[in-house]
Amino acid sequence: MTGIEVSPSLAGHYEECGVLLRAEDRDRWLACLFAPDAKRPYLHALYAFSLELGRIREIVSEPLPGEIRMQWWRDALCGAGRGDVSAHPVAAPLIDTISRFHLPVQAFKDLIEGRSFDLYDDPMPTLGDLEGYCGETSSALMRLASLILNEGREPGGADAVGHGGVAYALTGLLRALPWHAARGQLYLPADVLAGHGLTREDVLRGQATPALRDALAEIRHNARSHLAAALQAAPQLLPEARAALMPLGLVEPYLRQMETRDYEPFKTPVQLSAGRRLWALWRQARALGG
Repeated sequence: MTGIEVSPSLAGHYEECGVLLRAEDRDRWLACLFAPDAKRPYLHALYAFSLELGRIREIVSEPLPGEIRMQWWRDALCGAGRGDVSAHPVAAPLIDTISRFHLPVQAFKDLIEGRSFDLYDDPMPTLGDLEGYCGETSSALMRLASLILNEGREPGGADAVGHGGVAYALTGLLRALPWHAARGQLYLPADVLAGHGLTREDVLRGQATPALRDALAEIRHNARSHLAAALQAAPQLLPEARAALMPLGLVEPYLRQMETRDYEPFKTPVQLSAGRRLWALWRQARALGG
């Protein structure tokens, strides 16, 4: 399959996935620049699918319409509604990617199931539950990316993508705290909050108290622990598949941004310039042997 080209009939859809990713998930788009050219369109389709799931909460006002949209994706994966799927700019290339690399459809269904949590304002009970959510979503995505990069064959490195996905997702959820809190949604686990004398309602008031800062620091520490475990396990992942771990190059820079003196959890956008992101990703590629 090495060097195989995108089907001409789907080239436009694959290109749209890349455009969508560049606009809405610049970090993963930049990370894909360090993957082989021939695999980049398929990674774009995979990540665009994740982006589509993540956007559902933003475009529906009630959980039910969101559940309907997620069911549409389940049906698409099962081969239902082929007319709609073939015309969909993300679903069509995703189905093609799954077919080309013999990706496990159940993994996509499980990912959809994990993201259904996003539709509700249910509390995240424990840190273990939060890690489980990150594993079902972000780690699963890294695993699928590693399969694409290794031509659909087993690439090893289960610990690397498992811990890596949790580290990346925890960092992303901390960055998104202002937006989630503004709409009454909270991913910070109740047991961590309780350990610092906080309740869900305390956080949703939007006040960056010392107790909240300590709770956020604890979660950053947890993210770093998973990052360290992922990087330690990275050699277990075949070299051909290590580009799946490229987004991890941005975890530590973002965590450091949250530790600057002027950081305000509910106000400060945690961003890095394009230059800093590319530098961090280049260093990650070097560390992974790229």
